[in-house]
Amino acid sequence: MEATSRKLPFGFYVCALSFSFERLAYYAAKWGMVVFAVLQVAKGGLGLTKAEGALLQSWLVAFTYITPLIGGWIADKWVSPRILVPVGELLMGAGYFVAWQATSKTSLILCIALVAIGTGFFKGVLSGVNGRQFEGEDQLLIKVFSWQYSFVNVGSFCGTTFLSLIALKYGYRSLFLACGIFMIIDTLWWIFGVRFLKNDAGKRPFKVDNRSEETNETVEKTVEPLTLREKKRVAAIVIVTVFSGIFWLIWYMVYMPVYYEFGPAGQGGKGWADWTIGNFTMPTAWFDSANGLFCIILCPIFATIWYKMSKRAKGDWSMWKKTAIGILLLGFCILFMVFAAMLAKEGKGTPVGIWIIILAAFSMTVGEVVFSPLGNAFINEYAPKQLLGTLLGVWPFVIFFAGLGYGPLYNFLERFSFIKAYGVVAALILACGFVMLAFDKRFMRLVDDEK
Repeated sequence: MEATSRKLPFGFYVCALSFSFERLAYYAAKWGMVVFAVLQVAKGGLGLTKAEGALLQSWLVAFTYITPLIGGWIADKWVSPRILVPVGELLMGAGYFVAWQATSKTSLILCIALVAIGTGFFKGVLSGVNGRQFEGEDQLLIKVFSWQYSFVNVGSFCGTTFLSLIALKYGYRSLFLACGIFMIIDTLWWIFGVRFLKNDAGKRPFKVDNRSEETNETVEKTVEPLTLREKKRVAAIVIVTVFSGIFWLIWYMVYMPVYYEFGPAGQGGKGWADWTIGNFTMPTAWFDSANGLFCIILCPIFATIWYKMSKRAKGDWSMWKKTAIGILLLGFCILFMVFAAMLAKEGKGTPVGIWIIILAAFSMTVGEVVFSPLGNAFINEYAPKQLLGTLLGVWPFVIFFAGLGYGPLYNFLERFSFIKAYGVVAALILACGFVMLAFDKRFMRLVDDEK
């Protein structure tokens, strides 16, 4: 208890604020790219099709989830993490500067490549450095990464809320320029703050950094085959991970109709929703901002709820049930959007009030925070020791496939009536959630069965 109550060292804030700057630039650029790509050249865009814009953002999301596996491997074996972090920051900054001067789809693909490679050197590596400052203080790590998650969401909220205003007033190229400048600031912050990191965290590759001889000997021991109980637990983890992948596929796709159907015409949309407040037209990036703000508010609330439920005689809800509820809430989010499309008559009627878009954002965010932050804890609790690292890697890896898939899925659904197509999607997602609830007890036997 003493470890969890003491103040965090300054080195923690060096890492956490680095995440804030990086996420600020990333989420602003993620939104900016999808609008900049389709906006007419006369309005400062590239004049690409919506299908191309959706695919570009899809690739950005996908490849920024796959490259950290490579960056982590390099940090494990070859290069000091303290060096990889600023290299990653500079590469991401270079990517945003490329977008600033982009003249074609190829330029944006180069931007995506640079940002993805830079993210690979930055994202997981920085989390590893932050965690190494608290070697041997496992209880404190819960506090450390909970606070780090808050810094991430503060960064994403500020980026989509404030940098988007730069795009509306000065053009989308100015947005990318600002993102690049923030990555330069992030690099300078890291260079200044690296001296404050505790325990020489990240000075050497992770395989030799802060590891005792006892830990290294343990790694070299012969791995025993999995027991039947362990195989069942691996199966349970894989099943939950697959369903989380379905969640993220639809979760990311939700943003596309918000931008392209419900967004105002001046931002590449069809104007199905009214984004004006007086004479001011809100950027569609504020839909992203709503998600970030709701995460900041709701994550501590749900963490408290789960903690109190765990103290009950019958215990907390299962991870299976929480994932099911998250999927059901995402299904309701889709239903809200279908209802909004019905009210707007798919562009033939009066634009709907922005309140229904906010309601959709709230529903999908609650679905996210109900289960997503708990994935790593679930895997840590039930994964066999010899597969812990692999299964922890699979949890975010599934988002790579979700990222690759949501752009093509959106483009496919564009062929049909929005109300009918997204009504079917909502029905399928709700069916997945109800099936998971129905099999909750059977699933729990997979992780709790002693045989």
